[in-house]
Amino acid sequence: ADEVVGSELVVNRFGFATGLVNGDIGFVSSKVAKLFVEDEPSLGLRRATSSFQFFSICKEQMHPPLITDENCHDHQLLRPLPVIFHDGRLVMRPTPSTALLILSWMPLGILLATIRIIIGVMLPMRIIPYVTPLFGGKIIVKGKPPSPISGSNSGVLFVCTHRTLMDPVVLSTVLMRKIPAVTYSISRLSEILSPIPTVRLTRIREVDAQKIKHELSKGDLVVCPEGTTCREPFLLRFSGLFAELTDRIVPVAMNYRVGFFHATTASGWKALDPIFFFMNPRPVYEVTFLNQLPAEATCSSGKSPHDVANYVQRILAATLGFECTNFTRKDKYRVLAGNDGTVSCASL
Repeated sequence: ADEVVGSELVVNRFGFATGLVNGDIGFVSSKVAKLFVEDEPSLGLRRATSSFQFFSICKEQMHPPLITDENCHDHQLLRPLPVIFHDGRLVMRPTPSTALLILSWMPLGILLATIRIIIGVMLPMRIIPYVTPLFGGKIIVKGKPPSPISGSNSGVLFVCTHRTLMDPVVLSTVLMRKIPAVTYSISRLSEILSPIPTVRLTRIREVDAQKIKHELSKGDLVVCPEGTTCREPFLLRFSGLFAELTDRIVPVAMNYRVGFFHATTASGWKALDPIFFFMNPRPVYEVTFLNQLPAEATCSSGKSPHDVANYVQRILAATLGFECTNFTRKDKYRVLAGNDGTVSCASL
């Protein structure tokens, strides 16, 4: 937007917003009128109950439902574009009552998050599923998890949707064994706190392919081909690298529900992601295991890696009721943070 006009927030002498606004409706209307001294605005979009005076200077006024008239025989309802990328920690709109509730909960939430993290780091993985409900957490498992196969020269590659940094940890918790996870760009603190091994990729295709092959030769591995998290009901484009490296692919649909705080951020401090997740009163994770891809759906049957990746994306989206997109990690971070999403190795 070239110009933004609205009510100004009241800030006290300590620099904190009070939640009140300066000026009345007439104040805002006069500021809008000053922008259009020589010409009238072409269109004003408003609610039927809006009482702003500046709508009277618009050449045309529309209020919901908004109908297009490009085709006289086929009027279409204008709907807002879906929001795929957005940032911020708060799940609910911070109305006065909600803000008071969140602020009152935060001291207890920080204490609860600390206890949950310590327990997750110290206890054996096979015990955590039984302890989780005692501290308000819940994991819902659907489908049949594959059993570990001994004596094989290649492990199973679990291909997951990427909702939060907790995806591989929750998967290992469900399987009751520590499964290494491929990571693209997480902070050092997250790696230190992680109860499972992590394999940092370089985003150099040949180098990353060798790393994944090496880990698969030792056993099972978790990968999130989206490369970054997406908190809305959409799946970002899957990288086809995983399909080139193995035919033993098990898709896993991950989803989560939280009450107060989102466990993802693009412009904030990523190391706080798991802390904010555990600060929620009752965090819930849903893990849905799909069947291992048949041989005819893998690259061994002659399919291209992109076709396999797109197929896995579609079946995971259908399982969750999500929509597939062609957006990538870079698209997300360019919109939200103005960078390509790479975290420095020295970053916490």
